[in-house]
Amino acid sequence: KPGEQKHPKEPSSLQCMHLAVVACGDRLEETLIMLKSAVLFSNRRLCFHIFAEDSLKPEFEKKLKEWPSSYTKKFESNIYPITFSVGNAQEWKKLFKPCAAQRLFLPVILKDVDSLLYVDTDVLFLRPIDDIWHLLREFNSTQLAAMAPEHEIPKIGWYSRFARHPYYGTTGVNSGVMLMNLTRIRSTQFKNSLIPGGLTWEEMLYPLYQKYKNYITWGDQDLLNIIFYFNPECLYVFPCQWNYRPDHCMYGSNCRGAEEEGVSILHGNRGVYHNDKQPTFKALYEVIRDFPFEDNLFQSLYYPLQSKFLDTVHTLCGRIPQVFLKQIEKTMKKVYENRVIVYLGANHRY
Repeated sequence: KPGEQKHPKEPSSLQCMHLAVVACGDRLEETLIMLKSAVLFSNRRLCFHIFAEDSLKPEFEKKLKEWPSSYTKKFESNIYPITFSVGNAQEWKKLFKPCAAQRLFLPVILKDVDSLLYVDTDVLFLRPIDDIWHLLREFNSTQLAAMAPEHEIPKIGWYSRFARHPYYGTTGVNSGVMLMNLTRIRSTQFKNSLIPGGLTWEEMLYPLYQKYKNYITWGDQDLLNIIFYFNPECLYVFPCQWNYRPDHCMYGSNCRGAEEEGVSILHGNRGVYHNDKQPTFKALYEVIRDFPFEDNLFQSLYYPLQSKFLDTVHTLCGRIPQVFLKQIEKTMKKVYENRVIVYLGANHRY
């Protein structure tokens, strides 16, 4: 409309899909493989927000610069120190794994970012980030974050059996993949168990931690569960194929969305990329890690995966290889078709 002020953040957030990760300790390689999977399959430009210990910053800068220019032009990256805006920094650092609580402060730190996808370091994208980014459009007027359930079956879920604090829904939610509308988070007054009125996100974090710190096991994930227990209307729950973990196949297949559509985002929690407990997860990690950037995706990624999966058929997760391969295959076909069409278009005049 004439004379209407445009929101200054809008153009950049429309052009860029914002992806945040927190890396401390020995998580450098894992984080780089996650970022690599994001770049390999994404269509639109990416903005990486990497929160890392000071010692890791030069390593990230060096490694990301080594990627070929055809890929580095697809993203920009910002590396931030670990900081906690409220409460006791040492306490936050010790909550669950080193630095994990940093993710609770993203709405406060990234003030100019409208929407954001946060992932743990042990996540791999098996399809374009664009597809999960589109879920932001499905939020209703009160929803400001999206996560997947912690478990599909309440009777074997962790929260439903052991939690000593409030949690979302019947099985709780897993925070390893979290889509956030930061603008809404910053402007919302949250219901809570501390005072009768509402509190902002930043006001609520430390008092909530103080109240429940003796009852929480999974750190920041438990705090998020407590927040959304009191504010269920604020959460959009996405299906399990967007946060697929060993729990979804190690006791038999229990993620219907992955059976139908394939795994969209793989979450190798419990260190499964680095031990031999779940060879299917490890195979995916190693193939993406070893993929030479400029090579043919089918030849250097898909075929090695297929052959590695043959060695995992003795495991429950290995018996359903199509669940892990379906989205990768679909994504590669699209990439291939686009290249062929572009190539033909450049060389033929009809």
